[in-house]
Amino acid sequence: MKLKYMGPRPVISQHGIQFKSGKEDKYVYLMIALQILKSIDKDYNSTKSYNYDTSTKRLSNIEMIKVINSYENNLDKTILSEEKNYKLRIKKEIQIIKDRTNLKKIEKTAWVNNIKLMSNYRIQRAVNKIYYMHCISHIKSVILRENIKEIDTPFYEKFWHVLQTIQGSLSEGRKSLYTDIKVVTDENGKMISKLFIG
Repeated sequence: MKLKYMGPRPVISQHGIQFKSGKEDKYVYLMIALQILKSIDKDYNSTKSYNYDTSTKRLSNIEMIKVINSYENNLDKTILSEEKNYKLRIKKEIQIIKDRTNLKKIEKTAWVNNIKLMSNYRIQRAVNKIYYMHCISHIKSVILRENIKEIDTPFYEKFWHVLQTIQGSLSEGRKSLYTDIKVVTDENGKMISKLFIG
């Protein structure tokens, strides 16, 4: 499956389709996560920290997939399996609506048609999220392997979101780490988000 931006999360009902603001497609965060991954996965000869370079080259969708695939041999199989599971989830959702007794037939039909209309949109969003979460998992692996203590990024919403996702990943599992995110002002007066690890 390819990567493709889809937009915010749809809210689907018998009354129509709306899009939930604040529930952005993970695709918008994947570029930043991949740039962090590529930048921290290196030989360290000094401080084990990372400072985001704003001149970092943007990657195409094909390049993003290549980077993730370079960390994981069977990712395509995982993506296809997850995509299949998501399609089954949509089928179950449709069946639940068909089985509801508190809706008229016309309402059920409208709702099911809206779900079918948005099916590919939702599947692509799910695939984008899978790629994003696999990237976060690889970032966690590099942080643990290299014992990275700090990741600095510009203070923007998308960077903040990625740092929070990394923070959440680091707090899970047997090898969970203490983390803290702070906003500081650098010597040039610019605000920076800092993820402190361990």
